[in-house]
Amino acid sequence: TSDACLWFFASCREITEKTGDAFLDENLDNRSVRDILFSMASSMISGTDTGICMDKQTSLIFSPSHFTWMDTNYPAGSPRQGYPVEIQALWYYALEFLEKIDLPENKDKWKNLALNVQKSIVDLFFLEDKGYFSDCLHCDSPINATKAEPDDALRPNQLFIITLGVLKNHEDIKNKKIENNNEMERNEKLLKIKKICENTLESCMELLVPGAIRSLADRRLSYPVNIMHNGEQLKDPHYIYSGEYKGDEDRKRKPAYHNGTAWTWLFPVFCEAWAETFKGKGKNTALAWLTSSLSLMKTGCAGYIPEILDGDSPHSPRGCDAQAWGASELARVLLKLTR
Repeated sequence: TSDACLWFFASCREITEKTGDAFLDENLDNRSVRDILFSMASSMISGTDTGICMDKQTSLIFSPSHFTWMDTNYPAGSPRQGYPVEIQALWYYALEFLEKIDLPENKDKWKNLALNVQKSIVDLFFLEDKGYFSDCLHCDSPINATKAEPDDALRPNQLFIITLGVLKNHEDIKNKKIENNNEMERNEKLLKIKKICENTLESCMELLVPGAIRSLADRRLSYPVNIMHNGEQLKDPHYIYSGEYKGDEDRKRKPAYHNGTAWTWLFPVFCEAWAETFKGKGKNTALAWLTSSLSLMKTGCAGYIPEILDGDSPHSPRGCDAQAWGASELARVLLKLTR
């Protein structure tokens, strides 16, 4: 996968921020955790045997098909070969971490890559006319990301741009030394980034169901997505939304799995992003939404969070009855918002 390795960076970063740098120096088969992280990053930049690699111009990460969490059998489910949005947010989060833990003489390398990823995400993914971020820049091979084709699918993966801090210090504008003539320009940039966050969240409200967030909006797509099975086209390429996860596995359930099915693990991320963007009373709003998850614990496998719900009302629980990442994300964000 292209995301599991990046979530490993995120885990190491958060462990280090909580417990200090000693963790990074633990010996694992004659290598430290720190050495392993630098080795992993270098491999992603130069290219892995599995096809993951970094575009040198934009510093974005190319991901082969079937390599993200939306991984149902390609092309039966959600073809996302190219530059998926959450992969870029996770890569930025990793680069920020590498800058902090490397030697002083190497810090600029990671910082410049992170800044380039920031710029590329805003320049290439944000759809001004839609008010949200493209889910993926599509291409069949690791070409220059500026030449990849952005889709207009409204999906929740873009929320990680907010929660992983891609926009928080966009182009270092918050930490930038203010010259007398630049204060107005800086304030304009801050307002623009704030507006992008607000528009993104308001767009993603369309995906919400109680306790979960749909994997795709119920709307027509301009960018066609071909969902095939044994040479047969299963859905209208411009309307692939499926509101119920039931029926034949290959022809019905897999195509619906990430194209309208609501997921519990990403719902707390929306609440987290809302609280971070709107602050103050926005935190209370986020908590109010988050508690809608608790009703799910009173049905099905009592005391647990199910994997998925139907995107359409009455949003019946489906899939795994007790899903670890649904429960852990609910606990993580609930603790974060109440501390």
